[in-house]
Amino acid sequence: MGPIGLEYVAEALRTAGFGIDILDLCWEENWPNSLRRFFASRSFDLVGVGLRNTDDCAMASRRSFLGEFVAIVSSIAEASGAPLVLGGGGFSVMPVEILKLCRAAAGIWGDGEFAFVELAEKLKRGEEWSGVPNLIRPDGDSWRRNPAYTLPLNELPPMKRDIFDNRRYFREGGQAGIETKRGCAQSCVYCADPVAKGRTVRTRPPADVADELESLLRQGIDHIHTCDSEFNLPPAHAREVCREIIRRDLGDKLNLYAYCSPAPFPPELAVLMKKAGFRGINFGVDSGDDRILKNLGRDFSVVDIINAVRRGRRQGITIMLDLLIGSPGESRRSIINTIDLARQSGSDRVGIALGARVYPGTELGRMAEDGYLKDGLSGGGEPAEPLFYLEPRISPFAAGLLDELIGDDKRFFFLGSQRPDRNYNYNANQALIDAIGRGHRGAYWDILRKISD
Repeated sequence: MGPIGLEYVAEALRTAGFGIDILDLCWEENWPNSLRRFFASRSFDLVGVGLRNTDDCAMASRRSFLGEFVAIVSSIAEASGAPLVLGGGGFSVMPVEILKLCRAAAGIWGDGEFAFVELAEKLKRGEEWSGVPNLIRPDGDSWRRNPAYTLPLNELPPMKRDIFDNRRYFREGGQAGIETKRGCAQSCVYCADPVAKGRTVRTRPPADVADELESLLRQGIDHIHTCDSEFNLPPAHAREVCREIIRRDLGDKLNLYAYCSPAPFPPELAVLMKKAGFRGINFGVDSGDDRILKNLGRDFSVVDIINAVRRGRRQGITIMLDLLIGSPGESRRSIINTIDLARQSGSDRVGIALGARVYPGTELGRMAEDGYLKDGLSGGGEPAEPLFYLEPRISPFAAGLLDELIGDDKRFFFLGSQRPDRNYNYNANQALIDAIGRGHRGAYWDILRKISD
């Protein structure tokens, strides 16, 4: 999937009249040489570097991406004398921690489309830029974090999606991404989305979303995943987006996938999503035990999960459930309840992650800082090392119990299993890469479903 955050920022700069150059290291075999050639051939007044993910969010592999990111930023700092500013979804999750590792002048938390443009305009006019909203920068021995502003997303420019080589990303990555909204007001104890994007949900005009979808379709890109925290929150906006897609007669041309909450997910929305071209929904349900759902800060129940799956499947939409096993309070009984619920729901696929990633700024992160989770924490010894929590009462037997409960049921993927056929860590997944090379397209869980059926 192409880096839509970086592309959105680049589009905002272009619309504001700035010349832009993109160095996309994704396709470079030898990034140090490519980087040196790029900066040797031109000069810049401002350089931005985006980070989408800090790690693979899997306790089984614990793969951090920060080491290579820090090396890239250091090389840019050596090659360019321009102010170097970091940003992106991954950076915004833990900006101070990442800035401590990097040779960068500053970073921008949250929306880069507005703050980065303002920063560029101040530099162009020769004005002091340290007061730009959303900016984080060194201030002596501490860090200065400017007040954030989150402008309405109807102020974004039209997203033409022609800055990156999105055709190649689609050919080699299997899908494209799009945002219909930004921010999340949910209270999930582990989730970093509100940290990175804010707790205020801001929606894009449905016409802007449909315009962007049409731009992607003109490029031959028809498998697209929403990058919203939850597409159906708020449900009224989701309905209007679907209606605009249907009004333009795009539903038969698109293959859309979305992350959704099990509630509210009324039958009417399931019908509209099907007509609008949604082929798959990933419900992040976490648990099939009402007590654990409450511990996690979820505002839906086991009954809501079952109803949501049935409503989606009734419309012919393929359903994936994502489970998180091992959060505070997890027990043998709650694990059994969760696997039972996943089976009874009738979902097409179920993904299981064992162990919760602990991010700074989340409720789980605060519990770790206050010492409530010390017996179940692992990792985090180095700044770039991911920190995880696994309920200590289940850690001796959880992986074995899950393998036993799952048995040979091919509907289950398991990030903690030793069986390669259950792997659904999308990072460096050779089976997934090979399937995309053979022409499979869509959400990665759905591609893995298709090649295992």
